[in-house]
Amino acid sequence: MNRNPLALIVAALVVTLGLYVGYHKARRAGASLTPHLAQSTPAPDFSLQSLDGKIMRLSDFRGKAVLLNFWATWCGPCKIEMPWFVDLQKEYGSQGLQIVGVAMDDASKEDIAKFAKDMGVNYPILLGKEAVGDEYGGVPALPESFLIARDGKIVDKIIGLRGKAEIEDAIKKTLDTRPSDPTSTAGNFAGTQPQK
Repeated sequence: MNRNPLALIVAALVVTLGLYVGYHKARRAGASLTPHLAQSTPAPDFSLQSLDGKIMRLSDFRGKAVLLNFWATWCGPCKIEMPWFVDLQKEYGSQGLQIVGVAMDDASKEDIAKFAKDMGVNYPILLGKEAVGDEYGGVPALPESFLIARDGKIVDKIIGLRGKAEIEDAIKKTLDTRPSDPTSTAGNFAGTQPQK
């Protein structure tokens, strides 16, 4: 029996693609079931180094609406949305928005800094760690963003590239949240203690 080599190659590619898609769908489904990532639960706090060498914590931004964006220098969709984030930070920063980028790739600190400068980034970029990604469900796809209310609770999650208008609507919803007691918001970030 004589087999067409092209048909075998196509069949192999179809099987490989099916396995790849199935694997990633399973990872995403598993990540979305992580209980602490549900809406209205406290966002996991973390300590990460910024590009200028400072240690920053999510709880440093208590009282602000935060868009926490996991991204990488090699991520094509990340390059599309970063200029939107620059514009949105300019437009809504005075209303209490703080965008925070977490670089989740193996590029050097210098390469990440050059990338951010070339993109005109006007918000903090932190050097990500796998443990922080795990706290947020493993970050199965990039870009991935979490919108965190002024009281430290997750309002929304955006996986992959969305339109600028959709991101802006999510930001407006997050800005509309108000902490009930500004002195107690530190304790609403998972893993932190209220200041005394």
